[in-house]
Order: sequence, then structure tokens, then C-alpha cells
Amino acid sequence: MAQTKTSFPPDLSKLSRGEWLAQLRNIGNNKGFSEPLGKHHAGIFIEDGDTLLVSFESVSGIEALSPTRTPIGFDMVRSNGWSSLSVLSHGDTWFRDPRVFAFFDQILDDGFFDEFENVIFYGAGPCGYAAAAYSVAAPGARVLMLQPQATLDPRVTEWDDRFPELRRRDFTTRYGFAPDMIEAAHHAHVLYDPRERMDAMHSALFERRNVSRHRLPFMGGALQTDMIALDLLPSLLTAVAEDRLTSLSFAQMMRARRNHPPYLRRLLARLDADGRTDLSRLLCQNVVSRMHAPRFRRRLAELEAQDDQARHPSRVQAPKPQASKPQAQHPSGAQPEERSGE
Repeated sequence: MAQTKTSFPPDLSKLSRGEWLAQLRNIGNNKGFSEPLGKHHAGIFIEDGDTLLVSFESVSGIEALSPTRTPIGFDMVRSNGWSSLSVLSHGDTWFRDPRVFAFFDQILDDGFFDEFENVIFYGAGPCGYAAAAYSVAAPGARVLMLQPQATLDPRVTEWDDRFPELRRRDFTTRYGFAPDMIEAAHHAHVLYDPRERMDAMHSALFERRNVSRHRLPFMGGALQTDMIALDLLPSLLTAVAEDRLTSLSFAQMMRARRNHPPYLRRLLARLDADGRTDLSRLLCQNVVSRMHAPRFRRRLAELEAQDDQARHPSRVQAPKPQASKPQAQHPSGAQPEERSGE
């Protein structure tokens, strides 16, 4: 009797936190391996194709962004037939943990990465830092990072005041300064919004011969959320794996932003703040011609009313003159006699 093939990834969205973690461990044990890495980290490996995605993700990020509540790598297993190594964290730890160091030391010694034709490291924010830092364990790997931090060592990035509680965490020992760790990578890609000042400054620290930095103005500080909403993350990962992500192909891919309301709203807000009403009008006209966008329709009506008023100032009605006060009456009700001039 033929066995029914189970869908992958499974939908884990209805499970409690404990059940969810247990199910992830079971999936790893059945399809590859599951490795606890201390109290705050774990590794889940799914063996399939000869391309390996090493993704760094937080538990809260998976719960917030995945409809099936599964790591990003699971989706690439399903759609592309890749293998997946998901390194998970409880909270934003930047994966600075001796147990994580030891895990990558061990799989490096075991020749784990040598089993794959292509290896891609991926992460966003603190996980982007980890993707760069641990890519040194797989020389020749490709790396995709979304708004990564280079380090939180205050001697290097004292200008970044977003994570004061992390100041005491050690970023100087092994796998420490992320930009140095990607020197052995085949190629690395950094995506960032240049208008997000801290992200742009960290991005500049990654400037290397084998690094491409891709600008995403007006996309804000949650690029992973936007890339998932636009369904662009799988295409980005595939392009990185196949060495097809260039400035041109990236720009073509990012044209999808034209239909992304959060991006369009940020762009309109900037144009309005800069007083560029002509461009604001053109943007609103373009958006309302393609999409149901009440906010842009209202703003367009306001701009057109302002233009009409500027062209026809005479149409503005003058204020009505105030009515003169009635003349006081005599107590008897008769009008007082006017005095004739003598």
C-alpha cells in the first residue's frame, strides 16, 4: 500500500509554545538532526538537496512572520528542494554564546559543509550579524544579510545607542567582528535603507571587495517583514545561490515596491515633508490609477484643491460684511426725534 506523502512544511501555527518546540525537534530528528545549544539556542537540520541554507532566526520572529510558524529554511526545502540548517534563538542574542561557537566548530571539523555544492548564510538584524559572523565556518559560502549589525562593541560602534543592554556582551572573541568574518565568503550581499541612519552606518562597515551593498530607500527598519510581505525573500535567496543578484537584477526585483502600501506611504510622507507637492501629486495620481488607496485619493483631492485655489484666487469668497447694529428705540417704542441742525 502506497504511503501518503505528508506536506512540508507542516502547519504548526495552532500549537502551544512547548508543543511547537517539541515538534520542531521531532522534525529535525526525523529528517536530519536536532541539536540543543544551551538554554537560548538550538539547531534544526533538514537534509534534502545539495544546496544548504543556513538561516539564523529568533523564535519570536518565526511566530510573527511565518503563517505555518516554521523557519524560513523549511520553505526553501519545499519550494527549491534545498537542505536547511535553522539556527534559532530565544530573544535577540546576536548568537554570542559559547555553545553556538562550539556547534559551528564541531560541524566544521566534521566536514559538514563539504557535503553541499552551495552554502548560503542568511539573517536579518541581529540574525544578519550572525549570518556574517558564522559564515567563516564555510569558506566559499554566499551570504545574504538584511540591515545587519557589524558589532555592538562600544569601542567600534559607540554611536549606536539602540541596544544599551547589550553593551556588556562580548563581541571581541571568536566569531566577533562580522565584517572580518566574511572575507572568505564567495560573495556577500547587504540590504539596507540608507535613510535609516544606524543601519546605513553598520552597512558601511561591511564594505569589502566581495560585498555588494544594495540600497532600499524608504523601506524603513523592518526589511525582513517587507521582503516576506512582498514574497521576494525566496527569489533573493535563489538569486544569491545562483550568483544572479546584481545591481540591475536587484532593481528589477524591487519594482514590486510599487504595489507595497507601507513603502508608498513612507515615500509620500517624505515628499510632503520636503514640500515637493508636484511629485506628491504625481505619486498620488499613479497610485490611485492602479490601486484602491483611499489615503492617496484624499491627498490627491487636497493637492488638486490647492492647485485650483492658486490658479483662481478670485474664486475665494470674501468674508461677508457684518450687519450694522439696529438703532436703539425710544422707551415708548417710538423712534427718537432727530435734531435739526441749527
